[in-house]
Amino acid sequence: MSRVQTTDRTMAQVVQAAADQFGGQVAIKDGAVALTYNELNAARLQVSAACHAAGLVRGDRIAIWAPNVYQWILAAIGAQSVGIVLVPINTRWKGSEAAYALNTSRAKLLFTVGEFLGQSYTKMLEDEDLPHLETTVLLQGEAVGCLSWDHFVAAGATVAEAEVLALSAAVSPEDPLDIGFTSGTTGAPKGVVTGHAQNIRVYETWSATVGLRSTDNYLIISPFFHSFGYKAGWLAAIIRGARILPVLTFDLDEVLAQIERDKVTMLPGAPTIYQSILAHPRREEYDLSSFRLAVTGAAPVPVELVNQMRSVLQFETVVTAYGLTESCGTVSICEADDPAEVISSTSGKPIAGVEVIIVDSQGDELPRGEAGEIWVRGYNVMQGYLDNPEETAKAINSDGWLMTGDVGVMDAAGYIDITDRIKDMFIVGGFNCYPAEIENALCSLPGVAQAAVIGVPDERMGEVANAWIIVHPDAELDSAAIIAWCREKMANYKVPRVVHLVDSLPTNASGKVLKTELKAMVASA
Repeated sequence: MSRVQTTDRTMAQVVQAAADQFGGQVAIKDGAVALTYNELNAARLQVSAACHAAGLVRGDRIAIWAPNVYQWILAAIGAQSVGIVLVPINTRWKGSEAAYALNTSRAKLLFTVGEFLGQSYTKMLEDEDLPHLETTVLLQGEAVGCLSWDHFVAAGATVAEAEVLALSAAVSPEDPLDIGFTSGTTGAPKGVVTGHAQNIRVYETWSATVGLRSTDNYLIISPFFHSFGYKAGWLAAIIRGARILPVLTFDLDEVLAQIERDKVTMLPGAPTIYQSILAHPRREEYDLSSFRLAVTGAAPVPVELVNQMRSVLQFETVVTAYGLTESCGTVSICEADDPAEVISSTSGKPIAGVEVIIVDSQGDELPRGEAGEIWVRGYNVMQGYLDNPEETAKAINSDGWLMTGDVGVMDAAGYIDITDRIKDMFIVGGFNCYPAEIENALCSLPGVAQAAVIGVPDERMGEVANAWIIVHPDAELDSAAIIAWCREKMANYKVPRVVHLVDSLPTNASGKVLKTELKAMVASA
């Protein structure tokens, strides 16, 4: 296991240390672009200078709404190095969803791209009121009214490096590093504020536990806006001096070819990624012998999959982990030498320095082996929800316990098995879905009187949304029209795959929809 650095550090110190230790090694290889750690560090300072030249100061927020390109990392670390807070935006979001995050965070600058998968993010925002946004910079591509990446960076040439270094030195390890937006049972997305030191410590520990090395070639398929692609992705890679290989879009044949070409050793992802590789009819035509590390989770992991990842794909290490945005993305993780049954049936033990207990409905700790709500306490717990002390107090109690809303069981050895979700959240292909958020959106569609959403099992995606909708008597809506509307208004993973038009919904005495009955109806069907 690699040594764990435990000194509180800032992003600037992490990247500088990587340059000092791994200077000539390639840090990022993205298509024809290859940057060494020395070049990564130099680019970071240029972006920091450009942010300063743009009038941004410590505590301001910048957002990134873009796919996995190398400039995403440069923009993030450059801004974070001088105390500017990163707001990652989901590339699957629509304009109104992105605008909510931009406005709530009061982001002054947006980094985006001209087009991605046929979508123009700048056009999505044309009709949105964005009073705080001052500048939009294109990491790649072209769009009207936007500043190019090269022009943005070049403007920083007027700022002396000594001034940038002084700004970086003023940043505290306790300063906010990022604001990640997550939804809740109320349906209103909340900004989760986490700091430099806590994130860096989590992924120092995470990367040491999985055994990430400076010789690893790290293929990052998970999107950078997600903690799996950002924090357990390129941040962990920089901490260890590994080579970062961003994947723009997931095309299995292209990914397999890249694994062979770049001798990929580290490949984290949802179980579906490994299942797709194993099921590929021409898998044996590709040389996958470089595989060394795999980290999976966010969906059930069959024990046979773990066995095949080890025996067929020849991964030396396969582990599962558990976390949430409010915990900097990680709470627990398996050990590299855990048996397949343990990796399949649990999400590991709490990472060093983090406490986990299982409690009953009164908040009293339960004996090992009994199911209850998972509570977490430690350095990884968020600083709070952005400008929302009421919701923060609901999530973190007076003793510092983060009440996750997840139900689990802890065994005698401290391993956690996640069994249910109090908050009704379900996971679609690795993305968290919150029924209340989808229900609120559905109820804004003219003609919809009431909506209830649940997650139902799906072989490919793990779970998908199903909706039960009561339509106004005078409205002319059918299931196809509702689904089509959803595809226009929300990210694809949130869109209900099936819409049931009903006259009534099962409720209890207080009028609350009984979703357990809806799930029973699906199961019986």
